[in-house]
Amino acid sequence: MTTPDQPGGAPEGVRLQKALAAAGVASRRVAEQLIVEGRVEVNGRVVTELGSRIDPVADKVAVDGTAVQLDQEKRYFMLNKPRGVVSSMRDEQGRPDLRRFTDALDVRVFNVGRLDGDTSGLLLLTNDGELAHVLAHPSFGVEKTYIAKVKGRMTPQTLQQLKRGIDLEDGPIRADRAKILQTQAGAAHTMVEVTLHSGRNRIVRRMLDAVGHPVVELVRRQFGPLHLGTLKSGALRELTRVELGALLTIARAADEQRKGNG
Repeated sequence: MTTPDQPGGAPEGVRLQKALAAAGVASRRVAEQLIVEGRVEVNGRVVTELGSRIDPVADKVAVDGTAVQLDQEKRYFMLNKPRGVVSSMRDEQGRPDLRRFTDALDVRVFNVGRLDGDTSGLLLLTNDGELAHVLAHPSFGVEKTYIAKVKGRMTPQTLQQLKRGIDLEDGPIRADRAKILQTQAGAAHTMVEVTLHSGRNRIVRRMLDAVGHPVVELVRRQFGPLHLGTLKSGALRELTRVELGALLTIARAADEQRKGNG
């Protein structure tokens, strides 16, 4: 961040209110009011001077505690990945990959994390490498919610077992939350919702298999503050400003905590 304009000096960066307006936060006049009211932070410090200039690429800005992305080159998309598509931009085995959804975009993106080929649901795509690095870091631990159709009738006792924790070959794991949504006629299958923050490979399938209820179908409905909502299978859309703000806010906080612990 640079200081307010100085007489006779060449201004550097972009005026803060102009950057906020360009990001769609508010009109320039309203943005000026937000700054004067002390509701805008730059790199963690409240800024109230209207002459302040920033670097939209390097400086981190927040309004009312919610992060704002000022770099207009950064793009963020939510995909409802269908079953049978691998989470790769180019599959070496020739299987259906993510290019069928991204080729029409005007920007090159990549997937944040993975869903296995048999799992459908919410997948984040972006060209923001910094955010992707934070989200992929093991310490981030973003909550993910899945809806699973499993074999057999699941009991409340089994739910408690998932929440207490079970031992897998790569270590113990427990669900943050779990609940039965529906038991189908004849008890052939149960619909269950599982929320956890682990990013281990095929972890939900392995957990449910370990308690005697192999997964028949699995959908990821939520990734951190992002919800799949009514997005149809195979559909792709950009994140809303509210969704992006929520995602950037928790990612920046996690990154600061990780750097502090490091």
